[in-house]
Order: sequence, then structure tokens, then C-alpha cells
Amino acid sequence: MGILNSLLKAVTWWNGGTLNTMIWSKRHGTRVGEDEQGNTFYQTKDGARRWVMYNGEVEATRISPDWHGWLHHTFKEAPTERPMVHKTWEKPHIENLTGTALAYAPQGSIRQPQPAARADYEAWSPE
Repeated sequence: MGILNSLLKAVTWWNGGTLNTMIWSKRHGTRVGEDEQGNTFYQTKDGARRWVMYNGEVEATRISPDWHGWLHHTFKEAPTERPMVHKTWEKPHIENLTGTALAYAPQGSIRQPQPAARADYEAWSPE
């Protein structure tokens, strides 16, 4: 099963980097750092292009704001060189959970468990 997973990862873009992307990154890129999820960040030797090699599913919301800012040239230094200062009231970054079982479902949503029938309530029915 390990060989099959390695082969799938090498040829499918949604499971991380393809074989060509890995080779190109090794030849033309400089490894800048890694985030807490294991995603690896690279840039070209002149620093003009920046990219990420995902560890697992390719999902843009899995990248923290620190690395997102670096990828889009908002910050010159990578978070490994100059970490962002976070406020005490800031919540930790989480990926977008839409479409998963952990997605937010407000009270009354059809995805919420239905409450038990109440004894003090009688449904209206037309006569």
C-alpha cells in the first residue's frame, strides 16, 4: 500500500506536489521553511517566485496567515526569519471546514440533531 500511495502522490496534484514539481523545486528552488502542518515553502534563487508544496490534501485555507502573507509578497521575510507578532485575543488559524462534518451548523439547521418532542407543544393542523 505504501508504494501505491507514493505513486499516487507523485502523479496527482491534489495529493501534494507531482513528480515534476518536486524535481523542479529541487533544481530551481530554495527551501525556505515548513509550517506546523508539514507544508514546505520554496522560493526561486532570486526570490521572485514563491510556492508551497502541501503535505497531503491541496487546500489553500490550510496555510496560516503568516505564510500566506509571505507567499503573496506582503512580507519580505519568511515567518521562519521574522515571526509575526500575534495578539493574545487572536484565535489560532483553522482551515475552512465547509463541506465537512465539522462545519458550522446554526441552531435550527437540518444538520443539527432534532430535539425530542415537547409535551407542552401541539402542532397546528387545519380543520
